[in-house]
Amino acid sequence: MSTTHFGFQSVDERDKASRVRGVFDSVAPKYDLMNDLMSLGLHRAWKAYTVMVANLQPGNRVLDIAGGTGDLSEAFAKRVGPSGTVVHTDINEAMLRNGRDRLIDAGLALPTLVCDAEKLPFPTGHFDLVSVAFGLRNMTHKDAALAEMARVLKPGGKLLVLEFSKVAKPLEKVYDWYSFSVLPRLGKWVAGDDASYRYLAESIRMHPDQGTLKALMQTNGFGHVDYHNLSGGVVALHVGIRC
Repeated sequence: MSTTHFGFQSVDERDKASRVRGVFDSVAPKYDLMNDLMSLGLHRAWKAYTVMVANLQPGNRVLDIAGGTGDLSEAFAKRVGPSGTVVHTDINEAMLRNGRDRLIDAGLALPTLVCDAEKLPFPTGHFDLVSVAFGLRNMTHKDAALAEMARVLKPGGKLLVLEFSKVAKPLEKVYDWYSFSVLPRLGKWVAGDDASYRYLAESIRMHPDQGTLKALMQTNGFGHVDYHNLSGGVVALHVGIRC
């Protein structure tokens, strides 16, 4: 039996996707509210920076993986305009449904698809940009997912990975206290679910740090990779250019 991590637990890798799905089924109704509360609104600035780095042009094709409630898809769609395409995807149907409804309320009818990032149902060399925000750490085989992202990008296309990362050393103690003491209580109070937010804190610690993720991207189809630490390394934006 091959195992992988689910937070700090070791589980059969065949079970991880369903466990992650259970987490996001639970948190979907309060996802946006909890993001605002957990990050004190900083997630909006992190995503705005991601959109700026994307540097999209009218007519570009974009794939938003783990697009969830659709905030990045909405921002991308405004930049590619009516001649461009933004495909809004997630492995979790509940999250995707919330995102689709939000996008429709904003006047955007984007292609919306439930799909697994490790087996993307798109042709090779199709997209100018692939984005995955706060989703890579939940994937069972990160190398396979990154290779698939490289496959669907045009040569010279750009991958943006926005993800929680390793914080600067002076912040570690207070960040650990906040993650393991405050977040689960906040989750129980607002979303009625402390376990999912305990998993969130654990999954961040199990995710590759900035340098390790950079190397993983370089070995899975990306020639040039750089990263930008945000908020003292609480989050990092990795930028990869497809070979």
